[in-house]
Amino acid sequence: MGKLTSWFKRRPTNLSDSGQGGTNDSLPPAHLAQTRQLLSKMKILPSKMRVNRATGARPLYRRIWFWAGLGVGGGIVALIYGINLIDRTLPDQSELNAVFREQTLTIKAADGAILQQQGEATREQLKLEQIPDNLKKAFIASEDRRFRQHNGVDPQGIVRAGLNNLRSQGVVEGGSTITQQLTRILFLKQEQTIWRKLKEVRLAQKMEQELTKDQILERYLNLVYLGSGAYGVADAAWVYFSKSPDQLSLAEMATIAGLAPAPSLYAPDKNPEAAKRRRDLVLLRMQEDKVITPEQRQAAVQEPLTLKSSLPKRVQVESPYFTSYIQKELPKYVSPNVLKSGGLVVETTLNPSWQKVAEEAVAKTLRNQGRWENFKQAAMVAIDPRNGEIKAMVGGKDFGKNQFNRVTQAQRQPGSTFKGFVYATAIATGKSPYDSYEDAPFVVDGYEPKNYSENFHGSMNIRDALTRSVNIVAVKVLIDVGFTPTIKLAHDMGITSELKPTYSLALGSNEVNLLELTSAYGSFATQGLHAEPHGITRILNRQGKVIWSANFKSKRALDADSAAIMTWMLRNVVEAGTGGAAQLDNRPVAGKTGTSDEARDLWFIGYIPQMVTGVWLGNDDNRPTDGSSSSAAYTWHEFMEKAVEGMPVEKFPKRPKLDGRKGTIKAQSIKPKQMLNRSIASKDDDSEGESARNSNSEESGSSRRRRRRRSYSQEEQQSSDYTPRRRRRDRSESSSSNSSSESSTPRRRSRRVESDSPPPTRSRRELPPANSSGSSGSSSSQPSWRDRLRPSKQ
Repeated sequence: MGKLTSWFKRRPTNLSDSGQGGTNDSLPPAHLAQTRQLLSKMKILPSKMRVNRATGARPLYRRIWFWAGLGVGGGIVALIYGINLIDRTLPDQSELNAVFREQTLTIKAADGAILQQQGEATREQLKLEQIPDNLKKAFIASEDRRFRQHNGVDPQGIVRAGLNNLRSQGVVEGGSTITQQLTRILFLKQEQTIWRKLKEVRLAQKMEQELTKDQILERYLNLVYLGSGAYGVADAAWVYFSKSPDQLSLAEMATIAGLAPAPSLYAPDKNPEAAKRRRDLVLLRMQEDKVITPEQRQAAVQEPLTLKSSLPKRVQVESPYFTSYIQKELPKYVSPNVLKSGGLVVETTLNPSWQKVAEEAVAKTLRNQGRWENFKQAAMVAIDPRNGEIKAMVGGKDFGKNQFNRVTQAQRQPGSTFKGFVYATAIATGKSPYDSYEDAPFVVDGYEPKNYSENFHGSMNIRDALTRSVNIVAVKVLIDVGFTPTIKLAHDMGITSELKPTYSLALGSNEVNLLELTSAYGSFATQGLHAEPHGITRILNRQGKVIWSANFKSKRALDADSAAIMTWMLRNVVEAGTGGAAQLDNRPVAGKTGTSDEARDLWFIGYIPQMVTGVWLGNDDNRPTDGSSSSAAYTWHEFMEKAVEGMPVEKFPKRPKLDGRKGTIKAQSIKPKQMLNRSIASKDDDSEGESARNSNSEESGSSRRRRRRRSYSQEEQQSSDYTPRRRRRDRSESSSSNSSSESSTPRRRSRRVESDSPPPTRSRRELPPANSSGSSGSSSSQPSWRDRLRPSKQ
């Protein structure tokens, strides 16, 4: 059996002979029937072959129709497989509704105005009914004459285009339909490959099933690239003719329609002769399609090609500091893959009217106060505290020269604005605004806080200490309530930067940014509720579907009664204290000024029930300024005065009853290792101290440049007797008289950061003469108490 099978495999053709013998090594004819029967049982010889052999007919594989059928069937299978393979590489059917190109980003303001567009974006999109009929027909005549008849792919158009190109010996007409071009714009790259063309055809067929002809035409006319940075017919009408589409003449419409196949070749501003020839061809096709009359065509052909070029609209970015902030925020809300694919529309919270007013206010301050108060930069942010929406943001002077955003990126010392959180913690622990503290020389664990004016007021209550921004009382309150409760409350209210548990915390030594500080003060405006600040309301994908929407819910940071008491106290800062420049007519305002060492940072954070706004003034290199926080309050006023126009006046909640209040926060008093309290010196000593202070010997006796501080309020008119304060050159006799006492005094860390202590309410004629507090001729062999407390120069 093995030999027989082996022989058959070597000589398979012998079994196909007629049975009348074969070659010398063939089996004898008598054994053929037995051999076939044996091979059939072994399933080596098909049964049909036995039948064919018995009847003498030709086997199937020798028949033409067998191979033809096999070829057609295989082709069908291959086609189905190929289509499935292509479909697996195509976008999902839901994405066929895309209205934006890939790799684009559109940022919109709250009113829908476009702030910025990146990538191959259409600057001005139109509805189909807004596009002139002749302009639509010009594109159809130029690009796809059977647009209304085909189903995405036009075989007749392909044949016609091929014949025309052969006749012209060049490419004068394309075979791609408008639908195919739209799929290429939205989903495919421009490489010239068979595979890309197959995907284009398949996508066009799917798109025709998903969208109407009008939807396809509208998308195409808004997205097609027409050269010179123009995407869509509205952009092209503006770029080439400085007109809107409805103002175009027939010749101008044909010129724009003729750009689609090769914008660089037919651009009228670069190749006017080629543009005219292409225009005339489009007009001819429109006449052939009976879209226009011969007379209309003739008039359009004779019209000269007159250009009036303009830059694409919105090339300039509106509100650049805000839009750059938005782009940095996007990764928080959408995945990297979504960002990479692009085509996103980001709807933001920005109020364009308020933004314009904010930019004007900042520019005015830098132009005026900035020049003579020696600060070069400013920042402002306005937030709706009820929902955390950012309504305006100015991050600096000139975005084109410096993109550093001083609202979100600059970490600066907040100065006395941080006292708001210290006193809020005290009120929340159950303290009364009328609880008193001694404003007197004070040293705790080697740290010696000082009031900026270097004078002391004796016993004063918390409310007055906040109004006058007294440093020593703020530190004593912090010691009573503790580091941990104060830091926790500040974080709950919106401070996100690290806060270190040091005594100088009360005076704003820990750096924060303007956005978080402003947002935190907004918690006072909302009776203790805090909403995370944000600038994005919705993010839409290429199909116009919302893929993310804001859902920031307010959280309780401070009890309502404590917040109301703090607002009552902060209103007094504006009405009778350092924030007087921020007052608004017939509208309650609460807020707090702040100034860091050497006036390097000038702050005002103020609010009304509907809005909280923060202002910072200073220098990027941290150089001292000659200004005061009143300049920041004035800038705040300049913005708010216009921003609130038409806004209803709302009142703050009434101050709750103070009697019987219970705290909502447990105090964790600090237990210093060493604390030194001194009594306030006599009036004569205080007069001597004023003279010493004017000599500026607190900075190691070195001479400092003269700096005059001007103010829009009475903030800077401070002295021991509330006389106007001026910095004077060092006087050698003062320095020498103080040197011995200073050298024998142990060196202590001191903090004198705030220039916010206001004068008491008194008329100008009640003020003592300017020279009453120590003249240049006065001398004393005994140093005053203030001189004795100064740090040693050693």
